[in-house]
Amino acid sequence: MGIGALHVARTGLDAQNFRMQVIANNLANVNTTGFKRDRANFETLAYQAMLTPGAPSSSQNLYAVGFNLGTGVQMTGTARIDLPGTVSTTGNGLDVAIEGAGFFQVEMPDGRIGYTRAGNFSLSAEGTIVTPDGMPIQPQIQIPDGASAIAIAADGTVSAAVPGQAEAVALGQIETARFVNPSGLQAIGNNLLVETAASGAPQVGAAGIEGRGTLRSGALESSNVNVVEELVDMIETQRAYEVNSKMIQAADEMMRNASQNL
Repeated sequence: MGIGALHVARTGLDAQNFRMQVIANNLANVNTTGFKRDRANFETLAYQAMLTPGAPSSSQNLYAVGFNLGTGVQMTGTARIDLPGTVSTTGNGLDVAIEGAGFFQVEMPDGRIGYTRAGNFSLSAEGTIVTPDGMPIQPQIQIPDGASAIAIAADGTVSAAVPGQAEAVALGQIETARFVNPSGLQAIGNNLLVETAASGAPQVGAAGIEGRGTLRSGALESSNVNVVEELVDMIETQRAYEVNSKMIQAADEMMRNASQNL
């Protein structure tokens, strides 16, 4: 019995350690543009069926309840909470927030397409709209040398005042992508997500149609991490870890008692 309790408590320690790591990552990214908090999910391990409910207890009676011993807990994964973060005005024309569903598309160094909610863009030396890491958005949009008053409309149309033109010139359109299951996207760091079999194929097009959110220029979406909630979860996780530690100590004392007195 003591050995079984030790094993169950050890799985509890592992589970709470994983959960604490998830909470720590959420708190570390509280000021990361477009970050979505994660939630740790758990499930029970297999049960040992010592006595099956409904088994005969005598020639005429059946057991009303069974005798099952749980073997612990395991972490099944992390679910990304896609609730929107607060949109704050920055006044920078190349800062863009998505109000609603959708992701910006960027071309990663290996040629794959990455997806992000972070719209803190800037211009490269060649005038291409890029992420802070220098990855160009897709489709690429080139800003001519000397252009000013860059504006991004709600549907993603990028325009600017170009020397020699009396009116603003449309330079391209920022397209966004939405997914049937955005929680199925895989996070790879640098504020980027990549498509997986669980997320489904991206549905790409202009912002504001077919379920894609509209764009808001001169603003950024903050993370959706609530510091107070994370601190409460952290305290709860710490207490659960302590209880599982005490369970290991209690089981160890029981086995020591048994070995000394029997």
